[in-house]
Amino acid sequence: MERASPKVFSTPLGWAGVVATKRGIVRIVLPRKNRQGVEREIGGAKRGTRGVEKMPAADSKLLTHVVKLLKRYCSGRSVSFDLPLDLRYYTAFQQAVWRATASIPFGETRSYAWIATRIKRPKAVRAVGQALGANPVPILIP
Repeated sequence: MERASPKVFSTPLGWAGVVATKRGIVRIVLPRKNRQGVEREIGGAKRGTRGVEKMPAADSKLLTHVVKLLKRYCSGRSVSFDLPLDLRYYTAFQQAVWRATASIPFGETRSYAWIATRIKRPKAVRAVGQALGANPVPILIP
């Protein structure tokens, strides 16, 4: 299996990163002050995924497109993110939480309890919070 494709790049807000496979985006690292911090976060098995070296490589066109969109977003311009995601490295529970979160209309908020009820796990409020804290694709799933 080929190595996943990580990309570290500069934005007006600092250094950011993205990891993608042939199926889609696996992880986005929000802007940091230095490149090394982004590289460290991308390089390991942080946030519960397998290491980057065990993921299949992405199409370079996808990475180029994602970098362009993220740079535009970090410049304060409006961006429509319609990108494929590859969340198979995460648990079914986490994926359910992120799908429910992605369904919330732009500009609106919902409670952890609302999300827990939506995924038919009404007592899992704290676990919902943990799953959202481990969100590997912030901006794409806010």
